[in-house]
Amino acid sequence: MKKNSFTALYKKTGKWYSAWVEEIPGVNTQGKTLKEARENLKDALQLVLESNRLVNKSTVKTGVIKELITVS
Repeated sequence: MKKNSFTALYKKTGKWYSAWVEEIPGVNTQGKTLKEARENLKDALQLVLESNRLVNKSTVKTGVIKELITVS
């Protein structure tokens, strides 16, 4: 599987760190420490990507062209 890079953002609010991925709405989490927030964000991103792939796999039938696209 190809590795992708995304932009992670972190903000400390009180005793917690909020974390989200800039490029993908819905990928967000929190942690008591920055390290925990980073780990949780990686897990959240992986789950969202896997879920999106499963949804598309089950709903897309025939006549679809599938290819990799790269942007910078």
